[in-house]
Amino acid sequence: QTFEKLLIANRGEIACRVIKTCKKMGIKTVAIHSDVDANAVHVKMADEAVCVGPAPTSKSYLNMDAIMEVIKKTRAQAVSLNESICCSCFIYRKQKSQKGVTFIGPDTHAIQAMGDKIESKLLAKNAKVNTIPGFDGVVKDADEAVRIAREIGYPVMIKASAGGGGKGMRIAWDDEETREGFRFSSQEAASSFGDDRLLIEKFIDNPRHIEIQVLADKHGNALWLNERECSIQRRNQKVVEEAPSTFLDPETRRAMGEQAVALAKAVKYSSAGTVEFLVDSSKNFYFLEMNTRLQVEHPVTECITGLDLVQEMIRVAKGYPLRHKQADIPINGWAVECRVYAEDPYKSFGLPSIGKLSQYQEPLHVPSVRVDSGIQQGSDISIYYDPMISKLITYGSNRAEALKRMEEALDNYVIRGVAHNISLLREVIIHPRFVQGDISTKFLPEVYPDGFKGHKLTDLERRELLATAASLYVAEQLRSQRFLGTPRIPIAKSKRSSWELSVRLGDGIYPVAVSKDGTSFSVEADGMKLNVTSEWNLASPLLSVTIDGTRRTIQRLSRNASGDTSIQFLGTVYKLQILTKDAAELSKYMPEKAAEDTSSILRSPMPGAVVAVSVKPGDMVSEGQEICVIEAMKMQNSMIAAKTGKV
Repeated sequence: QTFEKLLIANRGEIACRVIKTCKKMGIKTVAIHSDVDANAVHVKMADEAVCVGPAPTSKSYLNMDAIMEVIKKTRAQAVSLNESICCSCFIYRKQKSQKGVTFIGPDTHAIQAMGDKIESKLLAKNAKVNTIPGFDGVVKDADEAVRIAREIGYPVMIKASAGGGGKGMRIAWDDEETREGFRFSSQEAASSFGDDRLLIEKFIDNPRHIEIQVLADKHGNALWLNERECSIQRRNQKVVEEAPSTFLDPETRRAMGEQAVALAKAVKYSSAGTVEFLVDSSKNFYFLEMNTRLQVEHPVTECITGLDLVQEMIRVAKGYPLRHKQADIPINGWAVECRVYAEDPYKSFGLPSIGKLSQYQEPLHVPSVRVDSGIQQGSDISIYYDPMISKLITYGSNRAEALKRMEEALDNYVIRGVAHNISLLREVIIHPRFVQGDISTKFLPEVYPDGFKGHKLTDLERRELLATAASLYVAEQLRSQRFLGTPRIPIAKSKRSSWELSVRLGDGIYPVAVSKDGTSFSVEADGMKLNVTSEWNLASPLLSVTIDGTRRTIQRLSRNASGDTSIQFLGTVYKLQILTKDAAELSKYMPEKAAEDTSSILRSPMPGAVVAVSVKPGDMVSEGQEICVIEAMKMQNSMIAAKTGKV
């Protein structure tokens, strides 16, 4: 026996994930949505859907009055909440005495205790859980923040007491950064969580971020479901996760698991939850926080344990005891998750991108691939919500197999209409340091100190790209001569079998000779002969090409009459210009368009809301001075002057 109807107070991939399990269990679902999400996937998947307000989350997905009204109107017996309203919802429920409604998750006390980073740290200490040295109270103002930071010793981490997901967090290495960090963290915390309280603790330099999944019931039983390695991060937000971790030995795993369970029992926790730890190079681990919800990265745990965590949460909420003992929890194989975001990875490892998904195709034809998404072709990625497109998960009997499948899945993922981070994800998973398991939370800035620049082609890869691009060009020329399978003009010479081309790639111009042999092309590129074969289905967004026996999946994103073409090759998009030898000779006479001088303009690198302007017309500003603050996808970004001048 279970619930008849469940309301999901969430959106995107996590709402879709809950609906899938509810369908499996025979539970009817109610979705809530903002007016801009009226055509969202979770709205279409649910049995019922109700609009709860306009686009901003504070007026819709966090609108408690509207959500309570929907619960009453739809007669939902249970509610699955988004993390930002869990705590306030329970308090609200007490005030409004919403009887007969079960919340899928832990009870009020556990959510409030663990949702407050200050209280949770004190509870963890009492439960004999290792904690990070720091100040255990609330920091009142910037001056107090500086005094505390000096006492603890730099570097320090300033973070929102009610925070999560990397929001309201800043690392400070000196007094000035502490003052700035205090200002931005408190503003972000207030806008994201409605609570601007901050705490300060010692920043553990170069750690790993490893978390333990726990599952507990209302009968005093609690299990740890192994760990997840979440060290690949940008701006304190996870990008790539895997389970298990390459770093933990069985003894450390057990010690971390037992401390996580001890903490869960100390707060009488009952549901799925995650205890996060920082682990240093000597395998010392420190409690970071406990998330009282289903984490974004939960699929990797499901892959290696075989458990459906949403189903377990619903069973626990209904009052059933856990079905498993600690000895039953296995580590079967290896799972890797990449968070696919609508972001430009070439700007600070990922600044949000907005737009409509003009073409979208998930790589579900690749074996052992799971995609958790809340969007489809035609969906809008807006400034109001998190820019996540999907969670891409691959599974293998070992790590090498899971990573190989991830590489193939990323190559076969079609996303058009918005910028995305697939190039960065693919580079991370093939990087020698990552493959060896030599990672920390500083992986991205250490591996790419000057920022991410895309895949650096080897000489052979460059020739493969040149040969593929030239073959594509010729295949298209041949196709354009035919009409319904016959030559367009009967007198046209269709027997041409060789082409001399000039291909521009980056700063180089390469002569390329192509000759046709059946469905394959023999290409001489950059002084080397290559054989390129494919079905040459130019209407398909994905092209499988074999170059001298090596199979590659490429995507041609654009082309124009001037010979310009964009090709996604090994995850990165390369811009090429392909011309015949004669056209290349004549192109030397074409005037080049001068680049716009933008040194006197401050242009926001992403769409967002202007939340503060620090100058006015007529002010003199110096290079590096703050001009304004832009809030995009709940993160605040300081915009600074590129040079000294007058506004």
